[in-house]
Amino acid sequence: QVQLVESGGGLVQPGGSLRLSCAASRFTNKNNPMKWVRQAPGKGLEWVSSISSGGGATNYADSVRGRFTISRNNAKSTLYLQMNNLKPEDTAVYYCAPSTVPGGPSLSQGTRVTVSS
Repeated sequence: QVQLVESGGGLVQPGGSLRLSCAASRFTNKNNPMKWVRQAPGKGLEWVSSISSGGGATNYADSVRGRFTISRNNAKSTLYLQMNNLKPEDTAVYYCAPSTVPGGPSLSQGTRVTVSS
C-alpha cells in the first residue's frame, strides 16, 4: 500500500525559499522514480519535477527550472523539493507520487505553499 506524507509547506514572501519533504513507504520510494506535482487553486494537477530511482536523473517543468531542485534519500525513504526564488504563481498544494501514477489528492494529503507579500 502506498503511503506518502508531504510536509514543509507554508506562507512565504516572493523571492523566498521552502524545502518540501515527502516521507514514502520504502516499497514506494526505493524502487520507483518519483515526482512532485502541484495543484493551484481552481486548476488541475501540474507536473513539477521527476527524479529517477537512484537520483541520477532529474527533470523539471519549464516554469520551475533553475529555481527548484528535486532530490531523494533512499536510505530515509524521503523525497525533497528545494524551492528558491518563489513566485506568487507557485502557490499551490504540492503532492509527491511515484512517477507511474497521477498523484494528487486521491493519493496523499499534500502540503500547501502560499507565496504572497
